Amino acid sequence: MGAIVLAGCLVAMLSFGPRSVMGAFQLPVFGSRPWGQEAFSFALAAQNLLWGVGQPFAGAIADRFGSKYVLIAGAVLYAGGLSLMASANSALGFNLGAGVLIGFGLSGASFNLVLGSFAKLLPPRRLSYAFGAATAAGSFGQFLFSPLAGALIERFGWEGAALAFAALILPIVPLSLVIATPPSGFSPQAGQGATFRMALRYRSYVLLVLGFFTCGFQLAFITVHFQRYIVESGLSATIGYWAIALVGAFNIFGSLLSGWLGASLPRRYILSAIYLSRAAATALFIALPPSPQSALLFGAVTGLLWLSTVPPTSSLIGQMFGAKNLSMLYGFAFFSHQLGGFLGVLLGGVFRESFGSYLPVWLLSIALGVISALLNLPIVEAPAEPAAQRGMILEGVK
Repeated sequence: MGAIVLAGCLVAMLSFGPRSVMGAFQLPVFGSRPWGQEAFSFALAAQNLLWGVGQPFAGAIADRFGSKYVLIAGAVLYAGGLSLMASANSALGFNLGAGVLIGFGLSGASFNLVLGSFAKLLPPRRLSYAFGAATAAGSFGQFLFSPLAGALIERFGWEGAALAFAALILPIVPLSLVIATPPSGFSPQAGQGATFRMALRYRSYVLLVLGFFTCGFQLAFITVHFQRYIVESGLSATIGYWAIALVGAFNIFGSLLSGWLGASLPRRYILSAIYLSRAAATALFIALPPSPQSALLFGAVTGLLWLSTVPPTSSLIGQMFGAKNLSMLYGFAFFSHQLGGFLGVLLGGVFRESFGSYLPVWLLSIALGVISALLNLPIVEAPAEPAAQRGMILEGVK
């Protein structure tokens, strides 16, 4: 059991690390490629969107046929995308690598699949803590990879850094064998399609999915555009690297705390508090004059709230519909998350070029945080249609 948690946490760390520091590549790509400015925001927006589009399908395949080959295929696509991104000599090649291949690779080899494996392999009493541990491990990857990205880019160029990251993704292949789940049996009456249709009719699930949109918008905007915002504010690029590293470091504590609290407190209140706190932290950050202290403090506070939405969101979906289809249903919620991420990256670039400032996107982020805080309050923390749930469980046992 300990080996399962450890392997899952390592997968989460390795897969989340390179993706979380993509913003560090932005200015180097701009400076080294004539097409860099046009391609970068589009590629990263596409990456977020395709990660979300692919996630429900990857989750459904893992739920039905087992997770091993989904994780392996995702790791190969992810590493291939980083390699193509490094060697691209055109905007098309860069978009294919950084956007399409990494996006679909992440849908198969990210901590979302790890959560589904945990739900099937671990006892229910340990799930909230395990979800928090996997999320914290992803954050530790961000903490490690942010200064590593800065050092590698400075010494080997952004192309060398991308190739190094591609090599670091490949250990996911052997780790996937440890967290592999067995195939599940499905029937037309109680299979994935029936579960998905029931989920879309369940108000609490829909509210949870809508609220998760904001999480993706905020995270992707900061991941891709924060470094440029820091430099354009007159601060050192090093401050940006360390602020993002602090996001990863403090999210370790935030994710573990969120998972721990979710075992005893209503998770809808935890989610509402997280979204409202993000809005308040952002408002204070943009109101203060730019300084190293405010940037690093924002990184630390944002880190506490960064992926702390994941343990309560995933455990609520498990409570509503059971572990059997968690990868698929969390995958659809994650599609909403990544749709928000797509718009966060895209609007960040569009508004910056149109208005010469990131302020409109910061303000939109604050408004979305308040809306999501309100959306999560009416969620009912109970199984969806208990009688139907029992039927699905019995069908899975036959």
